[in-house]
Amino acid sequence: MKDVAVSAAKKAGKVLLQEYWRFNRNDARFKSPHEILTRADLLSEEIILKEIKKNFPHHHILAEESGDNKVESEYFWIIDPLDGTTNFFMRNPLWAISIGLAYRDDLILGIIYAPVLGELFIAEKDRAAFLNGQKIKVSDFSGEKALQLFCYGRDEKKRALAVKYFSYQKMHGFDCRQLGSAALELAFTAAGRVESIAMPGANLYDIAAGILLTREAGGRVTDLRNKEWRLDSPDMIASNGKAHKEILEVFSKIS
Repeated sequence: MKDVAVSAAKKAGKVLLQEYWRFNRNDARFKSPHEILTRADLLSEEIILKEIKKNFPHHHILAEESGDNKVESEYFWIIDPLDGTTNFFMRNPLWAISIGLAYRDDLILGIIYAPVLGELFIAEKDRAAFLNGQKIKVSDFSGEKALQLFCYGRDEKKRALAVKYFSYQKMHGFDCRQLGSAALELAFTAAGRVESIAMPGANLYDIAAGILLTREAGGRVTDLRNKEWRLDSPDMIASNGKAHKEILEVFSKIS
């Protein structure tokens, strides 16, 4: 299953790179006031789904653009064919393909591939996390050295909460930023480049692969109420563990 997922990500990534360098902003359309859809999203998803369905035709699949196939299976693929479409739209290289796989509601595989960066993140349950074949781990920073990230889903109330979180951390912490790709924000947390990513109103397809990466890199993932993150959790905080308590305290202050 890992080989199929990696192959699918690389095939889609090759096509996405071609689209990226010749992309015309006029070709994009809006799914909502805050969401862009490009031809690249659809091409990437088609490639990934073809690979998975060819090899595992009876598996459950959730993909951002085509939705849930409603197949009953213990295996559950969770796919974002182009996470960071707005970055793609503005020729920002911070976008990625995210492919997660759960077995009986437990994440067992996570693939995040950032073609422009040339970075392939892979995690398997209980087998550590890797970047381009090298083992990665979360950082040791907390407190005044902690660099926090944030993101949000579609819900307006969750978006407002995320902005409040950003404002508080920006004024009271070292720094807080939004990179524009939840998958990469999780991958960066797993790789120790930042200390956390908080996401009120998380979309499952954005975060599934990155959550396993963070866990396998030694980090911690919960919801905003400090309960261990599950596939049906509405929110997410992923951190190096040392910064987790502080983030939870911030949300208790601003909620």
